[in-house]
Amino acid sequence: MHIKPLVWGAALLAGTAQAACPFADPSYIAKRDGDASNQQGSGPVERAKLDDSNVYMSSDVGGPMGDQFSLRVGRRGPTLLEDFIFRQKLQHFDHERIPERVVHARGAGAHGTFTSYADWSNLTAASFLGAKDKTTPVFVRFSTVAGSKGSADTARDVHGFAVRLYTDEGNLDIVGNNIPVFFIQDAIRFPDLVHSVKPSPDNEIPQGATAHDSAWDFFSSQPSTMHTLFWAMSGNGIPRSYRHMDGFGVHTFRFVKDDGSTKLIKWHWKTRQGKASLVWEEAQVLSGKNADFHRQDLWDAIESGNGPEWELAVQVVDEDKALAYGFDLTDPTKFLPEEFAPLVPLGFMKLDRNPTNYFAETEQISFQPGHVVRGIDFSDDPLLHGRLYSYLDTQLSRHGGPNFEQLPINQPHSPVHNNNRDGRNQIFIHKNIAHYTPNTLNNGYPAQANQTVGRGFFTAPGRSASGNLVRELSHTFDDHWSQPRLFFNSLSPAEQQFLINAMRFEASHLKSEQVKQNVLTQLNRISNDVARRVAIALGLDAPAPDPTFYHDNKTAGVSIFDHPLPTIKTLRVGVLSTTKNLDQAKQLKEALAKDGLAVTIVGETLTGGVDQTYSAADATVFDGVVVADGAEALFSGKGSPLFPTGRPNQIVVDAYRWGKPVGALGGAKTALESADVPVTPGVFVEDRVDALVGKFEEGLKTFRFVDRFPLDE
Repeated sequence: MHIKPLVWGAALLAGTAQAACPFADPSYIAKRDGDASNQQGSGPVERAKLDDSNVYMSSDVGGPMGDQFSLRVGRRGPTLLEDFIFRQKLQHFDHERIPERVVHARGAGAHGTFTSYADWSNLTAASFLGAKDKTTPVFVRFSTVAGSKGSADTARDVHGFAVRLYTDEGNLDIVGNNIPVFFIQDAIRFPDLVHSVKPSPDNEIPQGATAHDSAWDFFSSQPSTMHTLFWAMSGNGIPRSYRHMDGFGVHTFRFVKDDGSTKLIKWHWKTRQGKASLVWEEAQVLSGKNADFHRQDLWDAIESGNGPEWELAVQVVDEDKALAYGFDLTDPTKFLPEEFAPLVPLGFMKLDRNPTNYFAETEQISFQPGHVVRGIDFSDDPLLHGRLYSYLDTQLSRHGGPNFEQLPINQPHSPVHNNNRDGRNQIFIHKNIAHYTPNTLNNGYPAQANQTVGRGFFTAPGRSASGNLVRELSHTFDDHWSQPRLFFNSLSPAEQQFLINAMRFEASHLKSEQVKQNVLTQLNRISNDVARRVAIALGLDAPAPDPTFYHDNKTAGVSIFDHPLPTIKTLRVGVLSTTKNLDQAKQLKEALAKDGLAVTIVGETLTGGVDQTYSAADATVFDGVVVADGAEALFSGKGSPLFPTGRPNQIVVDAYRWGKPVGALGGAKTALESADVPVTPGVFVEDRVDALVGKFEEGLKTFRFVDRFPLDE
């Protein structure tokens, strides 16, 4: 009775270990131990690390012990309650988990540094921006929003982009998303939003997706959601990786100088890898093939020494210009076009070290918009004000008490001195018994810091507010349709088609005819063209134009596919070969790897030189595919019992259909013919490896050849 489950569990763990990374390329992962970026530092996380090598097992209170057998009366007798080793082990196991986040449950994180370009004291008193080349440790957590911890990375969703800067004057959290706007304007509506996009409470379906009635019922009834919805239905909702997306602070904040003067600012993290996204069918397939694709990609890039980088920039606006651009700058459903306020680059962030323990670091880190430092202050954004309360309240719930800030990943790198005491899981041992202010028994310490003494945080002295108490939003928040149209106008025709197709896919899952009509009504206020094209797919009549908010304006910086990638390092290339002739595949791998590409040679079996078998390979995991000379034999004939029928053809066809660069060497051009892949832009046929490499790498910079996707007439 007691043995079988243990044997089954061991077998399951063994199988999981073997299958944990179905697309991992052994040649891509660098050894971690010798990487200088992974050497121990001196922060709270490093000091908390335990090394279990070459030691005896001990109890939680330090007594050496063994824990593989329960204490029982005779070999076949009952287990004794006095067995403290058994009780300690099982009780700790029973309490290993903490509640997952209500939103942003699915995520991955990494350590790194931020480096300031200059002394920015002309803008802010924030110390991390106070000197040229000043470095600040950071931890970043990327995430999806709607799905649970067990959902897939590549579900269409807004993506969280939360950055903690461990500054020398306290922790600063920029808790944002990869989209610059949000669904709602007032935080009191946030529970309604989340309830609507979560799975149906009767059957917990669908997981991590919004293609259902309740989500679109809310979207179409709450028009402020339209702008964020357009961003999410574009490539921003299905990024190629966490590394290939921008980040935004969403809200308007203030920079405050030492003298108390202020400017309004918007935070931007601009990816140095370039923006890139998946296409929808590819994302769906990838969800099933490798649900951990994004977290694996981030981990692998850092381990290989190619940690991602972002430039931190701000848009700076004078306080009296908050209403100067045709909308209210404190409205979180609006973004500020760069033509109105150009980006000011402040510094750059590089992620260079993976967590040692996912739970202790990535899961337990507790971000809050209320983690601000001297030189940063809030605006009157009503969504931001609600988040200042909600994030703290959520962490209290998840961690069971107020001392979660003492966890190593949450501890600031600057000293902590205050009169907070006791509570669950108190880690500090306070020596001061006069834990109140004012006091004389401890000579008045800890002393009060303010604007002029002790470099304390201070609220911008120029802030003011007046008016009657009301339950309403400002009329300056009323236009919900002009900016979604601005966003749509600014996309390329192919990206517009992707957005339309995403709308069609989501709306086609709706059961309620009323919700479908409401969706068309809202879309029609943005664009009659969009409403008409969605209506056709739903078999409904297109509404008459509603032109109140129609315009032809465009803005820069929102398109994903209109610029080549600035770097192709870490992109993955699949080389389809045959174990009968691997010479050319090896030459190609060597040539591409010199330029930082992660190359996987695919063959029938894992013989020397083959990284992955055809049975495990799929086009979703590659950014480009090349067929080596000799492999064409696998594309025709009876097939092989070593891989699913037609798998080589399927890889090439899917890569082509999803807009990826495809290549063929020598006789392998007949493989393209067998797969019905025409020689069009992005398809490269050469006889020699050296002739192919340069052209293929240029194709990888293009990333997606979107002319392969049909457009509506």
